[in-house]
Amino acid sequence: MKPVVNKQLEMGGQPEFFSAHVSETERFFLNQNPPKSSALAVVCGGREHCTPDYAIHRTTFPFYSIEFVARGRGAVKLQGRTHSLQPGRLFSYGPGVRQDITTSRHEPLVKYFVDFRGREALRLLRTCNLTPGTTAQVALPHEIETVFDELCTRFLECLALKIADSRAPLGRAETLAFATYQQARQHIQRRFERLKTLQQIAAECHVSGPYLCRLFRRFDHRSPYQYLLFLKMNRAAKLLGQPDALVKQVAEQTGFEDPFHFSRAFKSVFGVSPDVFRRLQR
Repeated sequence: MKPVVNKQLEMGGQPEFFSAHVSETERFFLNQNPPKSSALAVVCGGREHCTPDYAIHRTTFPFYSIEFVARGRGAVKLQGRTHSLQPGRLFSYGPGVRQDITTSRHEPLVKYFVDFRGREALRLLRTCNLTPGTTAQVALPHEIETVFDELCTRFLECLALKIADSRAPLGRAETLAFATYQQARQHIQRRFERLKTLQQIAAECHVSGPYLCRLFRRFDHRSPYQYLLFLKMNRAAKLLGQPDALVKQVAEQTGFEDPFHFSRAFKSVFGVSPDVFRRLQR
C-alpha cells in the first residue's frame, strides 16, 4: 500500500469518521459542533483516493453530506437500495440514513465530499433534487470536480479575508482611519436598502468618495459600492424565495427604480437572472 499523503486544513480535532483506507487525501475540517441556530454550516470536506479495501458501513450520520465520484467505480447502498458508482455520480445522505459505500478493487474510487448541517441544509438538498438517500448523475463531471477542488483553496482565501477584515491596525493615524472605515461599513450595512451610489454613501459618512474608496482598499477586499451591492443582492435573493415575489417589487424594495438595472446587477452577482433564480428556488 502507498503511504498516505494527507494534506489537511484544520480548526479543531480531526473527525473520527474520516476513513483511514485512503492512499491520498486533501481534507479540511472546521467546528464539528456548529450552533443549532446556524442557517448553514460546513463541517468538513475534501478529496479521498480510496484504497482497494475502502468500505464505509454506517447506520446513520450526524451531518448532511454530498459525495461526488471523480474517478473509479464502486457501489453505495442507501435506504436499502444499491446504486452503482461511476465518474459523475453524486449521492447524498444524512441523519437517519444508513450508508454502505464500497469501491472496486481494480478501479478504486477517487471521490469528493462535503458535510454540513443547519436549518437550511435540507432545503438546500431539495433545491438540487438530491435529498438524503438519493443519487444523481451529472453530464459535465469536470465542472463539479472543479468546484470541489476549489473548496480547500476557497477556505484558505475566506479565512485570510476574514482575518484581514477583523485585523485591528496599530498606530494613531491607522486607528482613526480604521474607525472611519468601520463606521462607513456599518452605515452601509444598516441602510443598504435605500442607499444607491458611492457619492450618497460618502456624503452621509461625511467623507469624500475617493477617500472612502481608499479606506475600503486598505481594510477590505471590495469597494464600498461592491459591498453595498452584495448586501442588496443577498436581500433580493431572500425576497425572491417568497412564493408571491415579483421581480419589480423586489427591485423597488432593494432600492432599484429600474427593474432592468436590477436584473443586470443580480445576474452579475449570482450568474443567473432574477426570474431564473426564482424558478430554481421553487
